[in-house]
Amino acid sequence: MDTTRHRVGLCMVFFMSAFAELVACTNFSFLRGASHAHEMVERAAELKLDAIGIADRNTLAGVVRAHTVAKEVGIRLLVGARLFTTEGFEAICYPTDRAAYGRLCRLLTLGNRRTIKGDCHITLDDIVAAREGQIFIVIGPGTLTSTFEEQLTGLAKAANGRTYLAAHFGFRGDERRRLGELNELADRAGAKLIATANALYHDAGRKHLADVLTCIREKCTIFDAGYRLQANAERHLKSGDEIARLFSFYPRAVKRTIEVAVQIRFSLEELRYEYPDEP
Repeated sequence: MDTTRHRVGLCMVFFMSAFAELVACTNFSFLRGASHAHEMVERAAELKLDAIGIADRNTLAGVVRAHTVAKEVGIRLLVGARLFTTEGFEAICYPTDRAAYGRLCRLLTLGNRRTIKGDCHITLDDIVAAREGQIFIVIGPGTLTSTFEEQLTGLAKAANGRTYLAAHFGFRGDERRRLGELNELADRAGAKLIATANALYHDAGRKHLADVLTCIREKCTIFDAGYRLQANAERHLKSGDEIARLFSFYPRAVKRTIEVAVQIRFSLEELRYEYPDEP
């Protein structure tokens, strides 16, 4: 009996789909993320993901806490930021090395200096200027427009081979059509489709909190929020097997998550205090 169970366990491990979640935010994405950084990392480890990428909206604030917990639970953490531009263009940015991390930090500092505290004004041109050594995962709008295609094409040309188009399964009834459109758009723009959960929280039970945060952000009641709320509780972290099932028609989109994770060599362990030179 024990031998049989052992063999079954080995088979389950063998067939477990490799997957790294590259689009996840925390409560440092103010009034958007509904989970703490440590909850995201711990849940990713429980799901046995190959890596977890934390990327909050125009900030790197959540990555330090995530880094500490990632070392404790033994999962690889990818450090990035979710850049949201004044044009409405949105892309996850992952620095591949220490120099690229410095460029990302300078980009965020530039955006923060342009406006009042709490806001960050970044343009697509700013992102392109800081592209060296960065990997971009672009988030498409609800309705794909010609303007968005031009923006994606421009970024893909500037960051050749390092630009991806995110796709997540929203369970809204039109997923096959949506994934097909995204795949065709990625091909035309010179980008690559990549699978994500686009996670706002670590567990489906946080959907209610996410709804409350949306109402605070939009300054409305839960009864008046309407389509501003997520249609379901699917914006949570998912296992590799679940992602592989949802993207069964696009298996390359799942495999690319591992390929991207391998390219991101930067770790917060590389950072050291540097005393400024004195005249």
